[in-house]
Amino acid sequence: MEAFKKILKTSNYINNQWVEGNSGESLKILDKYSQEEIAEIALASEEQMEEAIVASESALKELKGWSGGKKASVIKKLVHRLARKKEAFAHLIAAEAGKPLFYAMAEVERCVSTLSATGDEAVRFTGEVVPVDYGAGEGKTALTKRFPVGPVAAISPFNFPLNLAMHKIAPALACGCPVILKPSPQSPLTSLAFMGLFKDSDFPAGTLQMVNCDVPVAEKLVTDERIKFLSFTGSDAVGWHLKKICGKKKVALELGGNAAVIVDETVDLKAAAKQVATGAFLYAGQICISTQRIYAVESVFEEFKNLLIEETKNIKTGNPLEEGVVCSSVIDAGHLNRINSWVQEAVQGGAKVLVGGKILDTAHNLFAPTLLTNTNGQMKVVEEEIFGPVAVLEKVEDFNEALKTVNNSKYGLQAGVYTNRVDRMKLAHDELDVGGVIINSIPGFRVDTMPYGGVKDSGLGREGLRYAMEEMTEPRLLVY
Repeated sequence: MEAFKKILKTSNYINNQWVEGNSGESLKILDKYSQEEIAEIALASEEQMEEAIVASESALKELKGWSGGKKASVIKKLVHRLARKKEAFAHLIAAEAGKPLFYAMAEVERCVSTLSATGDEAVRFTGEVVPVDYGAGEGKTALTKRFPVGPVAAISPFNFPLNLAMHKIAPALACGCPVILKPSPQSPLTSLAFMGLFKDSDFPAGTLQMVNCDVPVAEKLVTDERIKFLSFTGSDAVGWHLKKICGKKKVALELGGNAAVIVDETVDLKAAAKQVATGAFLYAGQICISTQRIYAVESVFEEFKNLLIEETKNIKTGNPLEEGVVCSSVIDAGHLNRINSWVQEAVQGGAKVLVGGKILDTAHNLFAPTLLTNTNGQMKVVEEEIFGPVAVLEKVEDFNEALKTVNNSKYGLQAGVYTNRVDRMKLAHDELDVGGVIINSIPGFRVDTMPYGGVKDSGLGREGLRYAMEEMTEPRLLVY
């Protein structure tokens, strides 16, 4: 705890003040590996959520008058503040989210980059000149200017407690939308620590707030008509429920999936196997675009299978603070037992365990990196998002069958395609029903400025700075 003690905050952040929750309920946050208590936060009441919403409306009035340059200047100051505290933030993420320390540091560095790039976007984000100089519009000029939709409700998950929150906060700041953040109850401390950096910024009070609360209070944030945009990252069941109850506000949903990889006969199989293993088991598979389904063409299946088994066995599992650990703790015992039950259910249904297939350590919520084969599409390990260190490897006759098999899913976030044939790359882009196709890499590839989001049950809308800013603004037309 000494590594992050100086940035630790344990209150709610409402209207530029640290506020103790008065709901009568509290939340204990544990170190996900040691299971020791890190902090306890008093949860906010509905009245305190009301205070936050009112403060957001007040901040919006002032932010509307800010130039892009002014917003960029204040955002850049936040970048420097965060950069100076990278190590403390990384240790806090490793503790409360159970993330391997090297990966936690990568998250903080990504967040620095996300904030910095958003500052750049603040000054170049604009509307467009619309071609109307013909017919009834001859001699006219038309253009659009984009305006903030209003206060944003941001609900973020446990697995990237800083950067996924920042994918909602940063674009909102850049386009002038106040934000109320409701973080995951499993890992709220990192976002609270960022509020500590934000508190002395020059943004108006109420621009950014963070409310730790239970579900009924959080639903007020979702349903209130004064909130004009909902940005949610989490499970598909919760996300689509929130869309149903949120009223007329705009919505962006990032809901994960069961990301697939295709491997054909033209690639370096050893290099592909190493990447795929990391993509499946990094951070115990608790990433929206973790590799879950792997399809190798028949001609190289056996060779690739043996290489992937070897790479899976080389994955180090254990304490996230220990050097070399890739597969760390599952977030809690409930998810550990769920993952185990899905694997055992698959085995009972005829699946074969190639590696792993069991709980390693209940005291630290460790599950063995697991590779299954002989599965079918009705098994939960294939059909659902397992969000654990489990992947399935299956043989397909050829590349065309692989494309059809990847599409045979209710999800469609990103897919990885290993091929060195340009025609197959083009075909994959045309045929795969996903939000992103990643060539010769895992579906877990993401650069924070790119458009990111899915289709089908994987979500609605796009994140990625400028794309999120478009979601959070409305174009207003001027014709003269």
